[in-house]
Amino acid sequence: MAFYWKELLKEQLPVFVEIQLWAWLRNSLPACVFIYETLGSSPSQIRHKHLHTPTCSSPPCPSNVRTAQNHPMASRCMMILLIMMSTLLPMACQSKPLTNSPYDELLSLPIADDLHVDPESIGEASVDYGLIVREIPLAVLRPSYPEDIATLVAFVYNEYSVPLTISARGCGHSVHGQAMARDGVVVDMTSLGDKRRGTTVSWSWSLGHYADVSGQQLWIDVLEETLKHGVAPVSWTDYLYLTLGGTLSNAGISGETFRYGPQISNVYEMDVITGTGHFLTCSPHKNPQLFYSVLGGLGQFGIITRARIALGQAPKRAKWVRMLYSDFSAFTMDHERLISRNGRDQVEALDYVEGMLVMRRNSDSWISFFSPSDHQRLMSLVTEHELLYCIEVAKFNDGSTQSTVDKDLEMILKDLRHVPEFLFQKDVAYVDFLSRAGVEQGPQNKTHPWLNLFVPKSRIADFNTGVFKNIVLKKNITTGLVLIYPMNHDKWDDRMSAAIPDEDVFYTVGFLHSSGLGDWQEFDLQNKEVLLFCEDNGIKVKQYLPNYSTEREWMEHFGPKWRTFQESKAQFDPKMLLSPGQRIFNHN
Repeated sequence: MAFYWKELLKEQLPVFVEIQLWAWLRNSLPACVFIYETLGSSPSQIRHKHLHTPTCSSPPCPSNVRTAQNHPMASRCMMILLIMMSTLLPMACQSKPLTNSPYDELLSLPIADDLHVDPESIGEASVDYGLIVREIPLAVLRPSYPEDIATLVAFVYNEYSVPLTISARGCGHSVHGQAMARDGVVVDMTSLGDKRRGTTVSWSWSLGHYADVSGQQLWIDVLEETLKHGVAPVSWTDYLYLTLGGTLSNAGISGETFRYGPQISNVYEMDVITGTGHFLTCSPHKNPQLFYSVLGGLGQFGIITRARIALGQAPKRAKWVRMLYSDFSAFTMDHERLISRNGRDQVEALDYVEGMLVMRRNSDSWISFFSPSDHQRLMSLVTEHELLYCIEVAKFNDGSTQSTVDKDLEMILKDLRHVPEFLFQKDVAYVDFLSRAGVEQGPQNKTHPWLNLFVPKSRIADFNTGVFKNIVLKKNITTGLVLIYPMNHDKWDDRMSAAIPDEDVFYTVGFLHSSGLGDWQEFDLQNKEVLLFCEDNGIKVKQYLPNYSTEREWMEHFGPKWRTFQESKAQFDPKMLLSPGQRIFNHN
């Protein structure tokens, strides 16, 4: 059997493929190599024969044949190996020689001890929160200092013999592989520093209170540290277990955005490692092109290692209110009225405004806010109308102004057109309000085929009819939270990379699906149907946390910003090393 297999291999494969195959087997299937060595003809011996006696066509040593014939277990092992070979051969033919591999070149760096290729490290870096995409990196870097990252990037940019991509990864909360780097290096930002020293609060005459925050810091840790000084960031995300660098690379949005802008609008200065390995400080006055490009730039121009962010006085309590609507027009008109009072120092302005869809199918995502004694009448109302809309607001206070806040809130909510008797409120600690999303346990058992959109105000009614009623309600598969709430365009800085609709007011719509490992495709198909409806009906939506695969789609996404985006890429990451998982410039 061994004789015939070897002869067949010689006839069917070029010598160089056979050599690569043996290298691959020895590296990836040590058990198979053990079988061969047991039979008396190791891969190294066969390689030796081909390399040094290329014209030799003599059969293998008769003793080897007898070994195979006289040992049934060996014969069975050989049959197993033949089956495995037939499956793995195409992969082997495309593999690269392991000698002088890219990883070997990295081992020459002083950060070699921080590079990891063990199965656990590679496995964690190969998936994200979405658990839909899997991309296997070459190695994972766990840096101790930002300079370690700069060392890696500079080496790859200046010295590396073959293209190698690099992706900074915080908590891996992307859903379509945006933080991955196939055959590249994933930088585990969470290994940087100590969370207790990652946030420094200061004060100046020009800025007031501000915080210098390391890029790997979680927002929950930023909150805990700033509260010790009686201050806190003014703009948040709904979920606090995300890194500063991750949210600033996208935008960072929540119910505070209508008043304070996204998180990227509350940054004074950053330290960034560019795609050329340069360690630069940038601000509106120093390296401004880098500053504005990086904010909302999807990681394309540099890795954020520090940001100086705006702080305000920290409240102690939050008046938290939800109101239900059966009429979509009343829902949007009241929403837009509420966000029209948006001055940072405006007493009659709310501090937080969001909204959501309320359906029986997704009741687990919204009902926990309400008292159990109200559940029956809530579900009766949902059954009657099938689809309801909820406005959610909050007004913060320092605890000593409770009565004043109650009066202010009463005036703000006066004359709103929600369903009578369906206004609910509670008083909670400020920290509890910000932490309302809790702590998720990761993607081990669930996929998250999310879709997040910015929809122009002028088409939100069409979106309601075409998407919420004719797709979401009819399909009746949506069990997760569906967010919908408006934002003010003038709270965003158009010099930054983030792309938003060109209207004074636009809505964010988020389908936060969660599904089992085997049924995410039906949610993905619904997402595609939503996007197709928008395209067919001329609704110019922008994706937030975008997921595109072609240059044309990215050009349409960035619109007039695309040329500047390309120019910044050419200047700050000319070899296109950074964030390949976004598939903007690395389409493959």
